[in-house]
Amino acid sequence: MNTITDWLEERGFHPVNRDLYREACTHSSYANEHHCPDNERLEFMGDAVLQVWSADKLFHMEPPLPEGRMTTLRAQIVCESTLARLSERYGWNRFLLLGVGEERTGGRTRKSLMADHFEACLGALYLDLGYPAAARLLDEIMLPEFTAEKGEDVTDYKSHLQEVVQADSRRTLEYRLLSESGPANAPTFTMGVYLDDILMGSGTAASKKRAEQKAARDAFEKMAR
Repeated sequence: MNTITDWLEERGFHPVNRDLYREACTHSSYANEHHCPDNERLEFMGDAVLQVWSADKLFHMEPPLPEGRMTTLRAQIVCESTLARLSERYGWNRFLLLGVGEERTGGRTRKSLMADHFEACLGALYLDLGYPAAARLLDEIMLPEFTAEKGEDVTDYKSHLQEVVQADSRRTLEYRLLSESGPANAPTFTMGVYLDDILMGSGTAASKKRAEQKAARDAFEKMAR
């Protein structure tokens, strides 16, 4: 298999607009070198599809889950680590089109890129074949994540921290970018979590979302002492 459409066809899907899937596999580094569209718009669409699908599955679970548990479980299921793991498990990351520098610095196995690519391919499938096809794919490859044991990398510390501070509605949490370093194709972000303008914790990672989770974990563990 050389393309994501080959992969889909082996599983009974019948892609029509193949240009959509190529765009879904095109990272901005490749797009900049070849003057073609990147996958960021399709990533946006795929993220929305994933949110609707996961919310629907959680809402119809038996016995019914409370809203807080649904929110936490969805955050764990659709997080960067889970999407990257699925991309690697099914070999989607080998379909990524990367610029020379991104390829050289290990972009093909970078979690943030694999997760974004997963969402972009889902967005392409939705636009090409509709929601039933996208939902069928997610039922096949992602539904088992609902019952899988959650590792530390998918623990939603942001939700845990929010639950702690919700006891006092007058207190507010805010995540702020503290610093950004590294080359443009492999940045490192340091995020801070503030409680009423007081820095409670910080975290550093290759994506802002992951850095926020690390910051929340830092703050959560400090508050639990």
